[in-house]
Amino acid sequence: REERIGKERRLFVEVGHFAAILALAFAFVGTASAFAGGPRNPAWVRAGSRAVWAVCVLLTLSIASLVYAFLTNDFSVKYVAANSNRILPVFYKIAAVWGGHEGSLLFWVWLMSVFAAAAVTRHWSTHPVSMPYLIGVQSAVMAGFLILVLFLSSPFERLIPAPADGVDLNPLLQDPGMVLHPPFLYLGYVGFSVPFAFAMAALFSGRAGDEWVLATRRWTILAWFFLSVGIFFGARWAYYELGWGGYWAWDPVENASLMPWLTGTAFLHSTMIQEKRNLFRVWNVALVILTFALSILGTFLVRSGIVSSVHAFANDPGRGLTILILLAILLVVSFGTLIFRADRLRADVSLDSIVSRESAFLFNNVFFLTATFTVLVGTLFPLAAEALAGTKVSVGAPYYNKVFVPLMLGMLVLMGVGPLIAWRQAGISNLKRNFAAPALGGLAAGAVAAAVGMREIYPLIAVVVVVFVLGTIGIDAYKSAGSRARRDGLSLAGGLARIVRRNKRRYGGMVIHVGVLLMVLGMAGSGNYQTEKSLVMKPGDSFEIAGYAVAFKEIRESRGPNWMAIEGVFEARNKGALIAELKPQRRVYSRSSMPMTEAAIHSTLTHDLYVVIGDEVPGQGIAVKAYVNPLIQWIWAGGGVMALGTVIVMFQRRRTRLKGAAS
Repeated sequence: REERIGKERRLFVEVGHFAAILALAFAFVGTASAFAGGPRNPAWVRAGSRAVWAVCVLLTLSIASLVYAFLTNDFSVKYVAANSNRILPVFYKIAAVWGGHEGSLLFWVWLMSVFAAAAVTRHWSTHPVSMPYLIGVQSAVMAGFLILVLFLSSPFERLIPAPADGVDLNPLLQDPGMVLHPPFLYLGYVGFSVPFAFAMAALFSGRAGDEWVLATRRWTILAWFFLSVGIFFGARWAYYELGWGGYWAWDPVENASLMPWLTGTAFLHSTMIQEKRNLFRVWNVALVILTFALSILGTFLVRSGIVSSVHAFANDPGRGLTILILLAILLVVSFGTLIFRADRLRADVSLDSIVSRESAFLFNNVFFLTATFTVLVGTLFPLAAEALAGTKVSVGAPYYNKVFVPLMLGMLVLMGVGPLIAWRQAGISNLKRNFAAPALGGLAAGAVAAAVGMREIYPLIAVVVVVFVLGTIGIDAYKSAGSRARRDGLSLAGGLARIVRRNKRRYGGMVIHVGVLLMVLGMAGSGNYQTEKSLVMKPGDSFEIAGYAVAFKEIRESRGPNWMAIEGVFEARNKGALIAELKPQRRVYSRSSMPMTEAAIHSTLTHDLYVVIGDEVPGQGIAVKAYVNPLIQWIWAGGGVMALGTVIVMFQRRRTRLKGAAS
């Protein structure tokens, strides 16, 4: 009976492998039929759409077979044996599908097939001219990644004879935060494939100034939302899991996710100007191409092993080279087409004044692109230095803080100016009416901060800028809500609810901006005013940090389903009152010798008390580190507010035409 069950398991995996091979064939069919058919041969285009759906269904079957192999402990599959074992909890067995190099690439292309099928279904009747190229572009990208999966990174490779048990999933990934972090990043990365494909369709069809921007607005917001949530989960995981008291280290793989987020944010803002004034056509196409290219670059950095990171999945430059070749082809074809079609993109309108809403959004884009270039240089320069000169160079937080932080503050200023400054040309009266009070409020807040002891220049500027932007948001919402309330005979709260319902995009965007401001205050506080203490302790010892008296009560053993740990018990008191009992752990997983830190955190609105334990020091005790991180909860709260704002924006009623666009 066991032999029969084993054969059934192996057969299902073979079915999944064959489904992936068929998916590659259908991806080629989708590419060829869509481009061969074009707008004048709907039968060919219909065949291409069915090929896209076939790829989606086949890859779903392929992913399902891999999940089944993990759940049934089929260690005849090399990928399963390398990333699971019999005692691994079921939750992490499912997560192991994307926990290693081969499975994560299959998961990546499967998600893209879902997006492609959804986009084809959603826009089949509304965008018939773009449809052939949309199908062709997405099928071509899927074909490229399926070639990589099947010929260089197959998760279906067999082990003969099969081992009795597997190794283990990377202990760093055995955490809910890391279970969620990669899928959300992938959803963001592949989500940008839809705006990219629409932009290329617009270029190929010669209709690059028309409806593609409106067609992709929700897709872009959705991709941006997923990428934002993925970055947020990664930062949260790094904070409580790595035991260093921080959440962002300018790690190359962290940077890989930040870069498409920056250009995607620039694209979201820039499309507003194209919708309102029919400007920035070339700029917007270039931005969406760059965003998707940076998404693939992020995949390359994580998958190639070319950078050292706790986030990296593989150490195989050969596979990474294939991704780099795909990226090069994408850049040459897309930017080459953009250059060839540039004449058709130029708008008949131009900027009327440098002091206008259009200019504010343009400068905002410049800041975002400069910040992206800063991160790109810091990420790739050490690799180039080692490859060309043979010298190891590290680019750390001092570089980014010196270059990136001023750019971020400039972006924040424009966040307050952009929504309120007048279109075309802003006069002195417009500037005074909208910005005098917020500017005075920001300067007053900076003076108060300096008076209470804040001396670091960047946190001071951050306080001024944050209060200024909050002032612009508050005054605008108050005026608009009051006007609506008086017109409709409502309370101020009723007026606010009505203006939000009528213009979800504008006011949802303001909610997102409030979330960003909360995060900036949290970053300024935690990054500049962290208190840290390192010592070696025995049970009975105590120490003081930032007003807390922390006593080490005992050390004991703890067990989980597949790990053992030593657990410290600490009592934190403030003015003699017991505030919290903290239980940091040092875990060792059954199949891995790598110790893992589990921080114990007591959170309040104003700060976190953060305690970790390390290795035992013979004859002296155990290493203990404690941090007090001001305003750290504001970062997590800001992320939640940003998510709320994005949901509000997503419910904006869809428009079908650009203002000022030709019919």
